[in-house]
This record gives sequence, structure tokens and C-alpha cells, in this order.
Amino acid sequence: MGSPETTPLRLNGRELGPHAIMAVVNRTPDSFFDKGATYGFGAALDAVGRAVAAGADIIDIGGVKAGPGEDVDVAEELRRVVDLVAAVRDRYPDVVISVDTWRAEVGEAVAAAGADLLNDTWGGPDPRLAEVAAAAGIGLVCSHAGGLEPRTRPHRTSFGDVVADVLGHVTAEAERAVALGVRRDAVLIDPAHDFGKNTRHSLEITRRLGELTATGWPVLVAVSNKDFIGETLGRPVDGRGAGTLAVLGVSAVLGARVFRVHDAAAARRALDAVTALGPLPAAGG
Repeated sequence: MGSPETTPLRLNGRELGPHAIMAVVNRTPDSFFDKGATYGFGAALDAVGRAVAAGADIIDIGGVKAGPGEDVDVAEELRRVVDLVAAVRDRYPDVVISVDTWRAEVGEAVAAAGADLLNDTWGGPDPRLAEVAAAAGIGLVCSHAGGLEPRTRPHRTSFGDVVADVLGHVTAEAERAVALGVRRDAVLIDPAHDFGKNTRHSLEITRRLGELTATGWPVLVAVSNKDFIGETLGRPVDGRGAGTLAVLGVSAVLGARVFRVHDAAAARRALDAVTALGPLPAAGG
């Protein structure tokens, strides 16, 4: 598969560089971070424009809050995301459009509207999603949620070795996707910090992220303002920016390729600083 540094990642007809910014735009009224600020269609489209101007390579559109909350059926998720995908595709033809969904029906509709990537943050609860990505010729994010049902939280979760569990699941899902016909250079793996995991697990994944990047699959990290950062630093959601940038920097040094964030401009500056440092010597070298 090649080394993590040379493994290509190609989406929307372009090869993404070593530090690709994935900007979050949620069309949800109850987002944990922005509390619905981009729920309206116009507000969401404006947020896309700001993210693109700030240097985002990928726009990740979501129509369902990750955590527990109001039920959102397929029809409502479609209403929230399909028209936005089509509008972004029309306005920003070169940007990579990702949709955060675990549902195959939604995947089919957004692929037809112009999406380039399906971001399955719940670790494959609907095995048909990979088939949809293959049929549409688009990419897929293979994540790990510890077997949780979508929109549920773990209760006293435990792993013998959380990184080994993540590695086994995401690499199997990635190989399955390729076997179904998804292009190898359009598959990413994501350990999914906090999904089915507690703070200790998410910190362990961050420390050992090099084990994931060593697989050769492009690694996506989605750590922006998450609870493990807040719990570690004792900070509320709106006070986790500095912690987020620190984890992004460490993840970049360890070989992560795609960074899902709420603040694209700050993330771009932080990752540009990592790039400017150049290759770092091994610890103790």
C-alpha cells in the first residue's frame, strides 16, 4: 500500500495534500458546538463560503446531530442535506464535498447531488453504504464506534486494547470497501475519537496514532472541540480551541492526513506551522 507519506488520496478529481482541512457545516438545529447557527440554508451556504475562503479542502455537511436528541428520519435528513450539497457543488466546483451520514438512502441521494465522499462516523451500521460509494464512484470514510448504535453514548465502555480494536475494525472496513469497488485512493480511516470511547481511550488513540498511519490508509482525525479535550483541560465547549489545535498538531506530526474542524482558518494556520517545521527527528534522536 505504500508509506503513509506517499499513499495518494484523490477526491473530486484532485489529489489532496498532506494536511487537508475538512470544515464542518451542520444543518442541524441542535449541534453541540454551534447550537444551530448553520441550520438555515442561507446560513449554511454562507458558512461554506467562509470555510472555502479560509483554506478548507473538504466541506463536511451533516444533517443529524451525532449525540442523542430529536429523532431525525430519512426524509428529514434528506431535506436538510441534499439541496445544500447541490448548491455547494454548483457554487464551488473544485471543493470536495463530504456528507456525514450512516444511511445508504441518504448516501445515494447526496451522491446524485454531487457529493464526493461519504463520512460514516458510526463505523458501518448500514453495510450498504459502502456499496453506494462503490456504485457512485465516490469515497468513503471507515470509522470505529465500538459497535454502538448511531446517536447513542457508551456506558462504562472498555477495550482490552482500544487501538488494536480500532485498527482491526477500520482496516477490515476499508478492505471490504475496496473489494466492493470503492477506489483504494478514495478510502480513509478514522479512529473516531469519543465515539464509543471515553476520554482515556481518545487520549490513547492520539498518542498511538502512528499505528494507524503506518497502515498506509489516509487517516482522518475528527477531534475538534470534543469532550475528551474538554474533560482533559476542564474547559467548556467554547473554550476548547487551544486544546483542539494542540491535538491537531500532534496528529499531523504522527501522520494524519485529513483534519475535521469547526475553525478552518485556525486549523490551516496550525497545520501550515507543522509543515514549516519539516521532518522531525525521532524521540531521543
